[in-house]
Amino acid sequence: MEQTLEDPPTSAVLLDHCHFSQVIFNNVEKFYVPGGDITCYYTLTQHFIPRRKDWIGIFRVSGSFITNLGPGLLKWNGQGQRLQVGWKTTREYYTFMWVTLPIDLNNISAKQEVQFKAYYLPKDDEYYQFCYVDQDGVVRGASIPFQFRPENEEDILVVTTQGEVEEIEQQNKELCKENQELKDSCVSLQKQNSDMQAELQRKQEELETLQNINKKLEQKVKEQKDYWETELLQLKEQNQKVSSENEKMGMRVDQLQAQLSTQEKEMEKLVQGAQDKTEQLEHLKKENGQLSLSLTEQREHQKKLEQTVEEMKQKETAAAKKQQKLTDENFDLSRRLGENKIIYDALQREKERIGKENDLLKKENRRLLTYMGLDFDSLPYQVPTSDQEGAEQNPGLVYGNPYSGIQESSSPSLLSIKKCPICESDFADGICDHILEQQQMLTLCLKCPICDKVFSEREKQIFEDHVFCHSL
Repeated sequence: MEQTLEDPPTSAVLLDHCHFSQVIFNNVEKFYVPGGDITCYYTLTQHFIPRRKDWIGIFRVSGSFITNLGPGLLKWNGQGQRLQVGWKTTREYYTFMWVTLPIDLNNISAKQEVQFKAYYLPKDDEYYQFCYVDQDGVVRGASIPFQFRPENEEDILVVTTQGEVEEIEQQNKELCKENQELKDSCVSLQKQNSDMQAELQRKQEELETLQNINKKLEQKVKEQKDYWETELLQLKEQNQKVSSENEKMGMRVDQLQAQLSTQEKEMEKLVQGAQDKTEQLEHLKKENGQLSLSLTEQREHQKKLEQTVEEMKQKETAAAKKQQKLTDENFDLSRRLGENKIIYDALQREKERIGKENDLLKKENRRLLTYMGLDFDSLPYQVPTSDQEGAEQNPGLVYGNPYSGIQESSSPSLLSIKKCPICESDFADGICDHILEQQQMLTLCLKCPICDKVFSEREKQIFEDHVFCHSL
């Protein structure tokens, strides 16, 4: 299958949905001589509008070529009224040529033509036909089939009987009737197609109109946007100019104030040099007196302000010293509080342990008295004050704890010998090595007395600032 540089637009639309009557092919020969160029003539109907990508292709067909009814006469399906082609879609073309748009679109009914070069034409003797395909790949017209063969090729002669001829004539009548029905249906479909084409054309025109309006609106929006951007730039430039002018005016005011001060000084010199004018001198003396009074008041006010500033500085220094003192006291108190808290926790754990041991001793005493057959309530012995509460709660010993005297005489008191609640080592002076080590560690650390935050000794300044922040 031969092709040119650019493939034509095709589609997979079946032939039942195509419109073969919108383009009419004229002067189509029954056969063309191979080796020469052929010219295809066609006419556009008034319901069809050609477009730039329309093309005419040569398609191979496999019609039911029945018989030869005479010299040079061929009978095609339905006596040339309808052809059953052998191709299904426009993609099955053999070769094609682009059509040329009419010069005058208002007179498209004039005969058009396109020429096929011999190099691209088929070389076999199969049947082919011209088809006009628009740029959407839809067939708009088809010609009758033709062949490529020499002129001296003899026609095929088929001998038939009279019965076969009558049968063929009967088939021809039925086919003519069917052809007429198909013609009527085709006319109706052509009318519907024309209406649809007109509606499609109207919709396309409306779409083009809307697209044009959309383009205009987009252009207007772009122009308005550009105008606003330009105006914004101008406003920015004006703002910069106004700011520059304000700065210049401020500088000018400063210059005028300096000139005014200079002129006032010159005026004082003139007052001193114009003593010969009495009235002017008196007036200047009054002004000088007022200025002197005002200057004196300003000096007094300045002295008061200086005194106030000095007092504020002294108060600030005293407050800083007081703050430093309070910070040091706070640091000392927090350190002592940490030490006392550690000692308190250790004593609390020792107290709980001693209470548990006391409960165990009480239970043991009850067991021994019970074993000895004595009643704890009838004992005249009064337990010591340290164990009185336990005796009141457990009145089972009559003569008291029989081991209390032994404990008092043979072993030191519970307060004199203690155990560390952490390392469980005995110590008699109240502080074990473990608690002493914790106190030394707390001494090296700084703990906030308000939020309990701990700082290292190297962060003393940060600790003081932290404590000071709580007082704000």
